Amino acid sequence: MIEATTAQTRAVAPAPSSAPPVRAERNPGIPLELDWIRDVRVNRSAVERRAETLPRRRTVKKEWQVAWLLKAVTLLDLTTLSGDDTPGRVRRLCAKARQPVRPEILEGFGVSDLPIKVAAVCVYHAFVETAVEALRGSGIPVAAVSTGFPAGLNPLPQRLQEIRASVEAGAEEIDVVITRAHVLTGRWDALYDEVRAFREACGDALLKVILATGELATMRNVARASLVAMMAGADFIKTSTGKEAVNATLPVGLVMARAIRAYRERTGYRVGLKPAGGIRRAKEALDWLLMVKDELGTEWLRPALFRTGASALLTDIERQLEYHLTGRYSAAYRQPLA
Repeated sequence: MIEATTAQTRAVAPAPSSAPPVRAERNPGIPLELDWIRDVRVNRSAVERRAETLPRRRTVKKEWQVAWLLKAVTLLDLTTLSGDDTPGRVRRLCAKARQPVRPEILEGFGVSDLPIKVAAVCVYHAFVETAVEALRGSGIPVAAVSTGFPAGLNPLPQRLQEIRASVEAGAEEIDVVITRAHVLTGRWDALYDEVRAFREACGDALLKVILATGELATMRNVARASLVAMMAGADFIKTSTGKEAVNATLPVGLVMARAIRAYRERTGYRVGLKPAGGIRRAKEALDWLLMVKDELGTEWLRPALFRTGASALLTDIERQLEYHLTGRYSAAYRQPLA
């Protein structure tokens, strides 16, 4: 059984996609197309039915679950965004990012030579330099939440300066929050200009645009905000800050994934998806991976195009891996993150 699982674990790399060729370069954005935005329609009941059936229709067979769980680890933005964060906590998080799965578990599956590490470490600006130093030589980028996270209501010049300061401190990825009022009042030109300014301030750093979908009122608003963010040059669109009452949900993810697909079909540019907030169980992470595979294709199942923003999730993934190996669950405290 272990030998079979090992072989399948080594198959975690995405298979070639049958999708039409797309542009390889980073999404540069396009001029704002208001007619496209106005024409957007979302059938909420159909979206919810589809999202409800996905976990039942699409499941990972037991012999493949280890491979998928390890894939989920490599797509994780390991995150700490608490008011009581300390340099010590951030350094411990970075140590876990370097070795997210205990060596004895990887050895048990015969895959200790695989480069299993998380996609990024996400922190507040104040801890960017600490994280950069702790991750030096690992190849793991530091992502900084910016622009007055989580509300995003600071004056625009301050938000742009925060982006520049995080990039100067060594952040290679910037997670920004939009002004929700632009969406709620239909000011698509203002939203476009805001995200465009964020993109320019990021320079070469990856721009992940947090839509805070739980505060956008309707699925149609989610779809329209997704498109405007991509038109303005977003590299990723992200569901939530993790601080809203409602964070990442599969119906919202489905709407965003279809907006990404529509943007790709129209422009040829690929944009990533990042669900964040409330994803704590390995099963939930697998549901997201299966949804993305169904809607966007296997090519999206890599760090350049899909991330999961979470902290507690890694603990459950590691417990599930140990169960597959030993038939027993360890206590959660065996995998402390901070």
